[in-house]
Amino acid sequence: MRDAASTTAGKTTSTPAHPISTTKRKAVASTPRKTSAPTSTQKKPARLAPVKRSLRPSSAQLASAPSASAPPAGHLVILPPADVLTTLRAQRERVTVTMLDPWYNKGIGGERPDYHDWLAEVVAEAARFSDHVFVWGFPEIVAHQIGRIPPTHTLAAWLTWYFKNCPSVIRGWRSAQNACLHLAHRDARLHPEHFLNEAQREKQRQGKLRYLPGPPSVIEAALIIGFVGRREQQGHPSQKPEKALEPLIEMTTVPGDTVLDPMCGSGTTGAVCQRLGRHAILCDMDEKYVQMTERRLGVKRSQG
Repeated sequence: MRDAASTTAGKTTSTPAHPISTTKRKAVASTPRKTSAPTSTQKKPARLAPVKRSLRPSSAQLASAPSASAPPAGHLVILPPADVLTTLRAQRERVTVTMLDPWYNKGIGGERPDYHDWLAEVVAEAARFSDHVFVWGFPEIVAHQIGRIPPTHTLAAWLTWYFKNCPSVIRGWRSAQNACLHLAHRDARLHPEHFLNEAQREKQRQGKLRYLPGPPSVIEAALIIGFVGRREQQGHPSQKPEKALEPLIEMTTVPGDTVLDPMCGSGTTGAVCQRLGRHAILCDMDEKYVQMTERRLGVKRSQG
């Protein structure tokens, strides 16, 4: 530890750190310091530039920053009205996902005695060219397809869309769910990385993420009815919210992949694909719903 320092002819000497008497302190204080006048050849000590620190942005900053890799809007093709089997049999190129959302053989859409056989045929046609097939319906309806899954595919997940706001007037248990079978080809890829939060993404970048935590198999999204989902409402009697379909497309595709929906209804699959940068092929057997999809997505149907 230095107690005091004096500069003489450019040399620096330090006084001892031990105590000295009051007389000596005064003598030291009264002695004038000899300083050498700066000459033209002497340079003043250079000032040190402040150290620049490279700080990693926080999770909040990353979350608030605009995404540099936001996908471009997906390319959409709307086909003229056609039966679902006609659309599927005409499909020649492979697609990543086929979304099957038929009427459920209850209520809207009526009933047919061979519904389970018909749906199994639809699923088999879709599996012919699809890496992933999603089959929507009431649980007691789609359960019949478990034993009829095409041999090229397996049951990847039984998904449940849960909604609290069902206005059922039935006495007893109030239905608040739809089921969706996720059938996947043995070589199909899943993308649970699309569901990581920013903290998990940072760990992944550092190589510290031990496993990829996937999303739950229960998807909670409010039923589009009344004032709920007014922005999305198109007038379709059984329209699903975009939030119910978005996890399915995120889990099975990347930007640029193609999704086929041969029973597109109000075009919800197309709306999600358009926003996420996926391509979509859309069709419905009802002219009214093809027009509804055109208006919603701002795309005219293909004439070919």
